[in-house]
Amino acid sequence: MSLLWERTAGATHYEVRQAGRSLRLYTNGVLHSQYNPARPLTGSVWDLLFLPVFFYPPGQVRRVLVLGVGGGAVIQQLRRFVRPERIVGVDLNAVHLSVARRFFAVKGRDVQLVRANAVTWVSQYRGAPFDLIIDDLFSDVDGEPQRAVYADRAWVDSLRGCLSEQGMIVANFASRPELMMSAYLGNGASRPGFHSGFYLSTGQNYNAVGVFLNKPATTRQLRERLRKVPQLDPRRRAARPGYRIRTLKLAGVQHD
Repeated sequence: MSLLWERTAGATHYEVRQAGRSLRLYTNGVLHSQYNPARPLTGSVWDLLFLPVFFYPPGQVRRVLVLGVGGGAVIQQLRRFVRPERIVGVDLNAVHLSVARRFFAVKGRDVQLVRANAVTWVSQYRGAPFDLIIDDLFSDVDGEPQRAVYADRAWVDSLRGCLSEQGMIVANFASRPELMMSAYLGNGASRPGFHSGFYLSTGQNYNAVGVFLNKPATTRQLRERLRKVPQLDPRRRAARPGYRIRTLKLAGVQHD
């Protein structure tokens, strides 16, 4: 793997590395983004962040908010397979945003990258609601990734205030226990709750991705829509997304 670029700013060291057409962004040794335009499925957590969009029929997810851009891998996956009308990416790290534009080609009329504190930005947002919000706000502590914003009731309610009537929140957690203790599911869970919830994971890492929808949904709907996309069809070995999905039991929601 070759080193394309590196920079040190204060106590933070950044690297962009390349293996073939695959690009990787490392911050203090922690992998923040990986994307290969020839093989858009990474087999890792970034797949889990964009695949839930297929709970919706084509064309229904028009506006997307990505909190925690990194190099912008999930933005490129969404542009490749969904083509939303508008994607807004918010990140406090100016170097990450620069890398996203320069190396990961995250630029164009459909994308707006904003340098801001995500908590402040969300609390002050008064624009059109988003059909999909991806919460991927992570930092690193002693070389290990860690959520940058605790998913308490105040944060979950703030996100819901930016969400469309039938929208969806996809939230990345460092582990399943962290997801289960969040305000999406644990004590002090936001009320009224979501209509549907799911938990996605992959054998590549320990991350747990929670998916929460303002509408009824089933895993069957997701599988059927993925089958209509050749590069994502789970029946094709070369295109099989490496994920596991489970339905979450939400308070006040009856499951068949």
